Amino acid sequence: MSEVTAVCVLLIAVVLDGVLGDPPNSLHPVAWMGRFVGWGRKRSRATKNSIRFLQGCAVFACGAVIVATVGVLIQIACRQFPHWFALLVQAAVLKSTFSVRSLAGAAGSVAEALSNEDLNTARHQVAYHLVSRDVTTLDASQLSAATIESVAENTSDSFIAPLFYFVVAGLPGALLYRFVNTADAMLGYRTHELEWFGKPAAKIDDLLNLIPSRLTALVMLMIYGAYVRRTNPAIAIWWRDHSLTASPNAGHPMSAAAGVLGIVLEKQDHYRLGEGQPLPGIQSLQQSIAMLWTTAIAAVVLSVAGLLMWRTL
Repeated sequence: MSEVTAVCVLLIAVVLDGVLGDPPNSLHPVAWMGRFVGWGRKRSRATKNSIRFLQGCAVFACGAVIVATVGVLIQIACRQFPHWFALLVQAAVLKSTFSVRSLAGAAGSVAEALSNEDLNTARHQVAYHLVSRDVTTLDASQLSAATIESVAENTSDSFIAPLFYFVVAGLPGALLYRFVNTADAMLGYRTHELEWFGKPAAKIDDLLNLIPSRLTALVMLMIYGAYVRRTNPAIAIWWRDHSLTASPNAGHPMSAAAGVLGIVLEKQDHYRLGEGQPLPGIQSLQQSIAMLWTTAIAAVVLSVAGLLMWRTL
């Protein structure tokens, strides 16, 4: 894929996401990835941790090879198509690896429910779309915080990381990243059943997100931080708090978001980012959606520049 073709594929994919959003689950490649991971999980009946780990490695490796191979075959097949059709096919596949519109919509639905003082609907939206934690006792500020945390983390996981791996390795790279992240989301829990089975996916996901999570934080700080004139205090908060989360990566975009939005983001008994700042409210939540779009636009510009530079090296 030439650099010009790659840029066109990226830009068309971004337009498709902005205009159409996500396809139905029956047509969504990420849903197919999830079904494969679920199929592998159901067939793991081992009682020994060592066997669970090996089974997890096998399922993860098979899925990764299949997904990367599909990406390679799509790129090869598209050489035989008319150029305009090849661009659309590859753009549609790339679009399936990321989503900004759906993330912004989920956060917006929470903001709307909170604006209407409808906590039950807000809790449902947060639990259904954004987080896996128990939300039944969260108040409006805590729901806002949970939503902002998810927006910040998924700005990296659901947008900047797939774009980064598309720049580095084309469609196979973007699809492989999406499979790894999907497997981690389904298996990366420290429960008796999943801790060892899901460990391969969790560790590789940590590795693949090392660079994108930090890039996301830097873009938030430099672009949105400059827009709201909070770059310097936000950098200080990011530097101080990025290591407070259990994940080696999630703390970077989340602490950067706490800094540029000027708020505290707390998950009780786990972390507290932005200590010394006020608790978030509806306005902070709405600002986080603006932060998402601003960061996404900046990431597209940087990705186009990266493609033009990377492919010519």
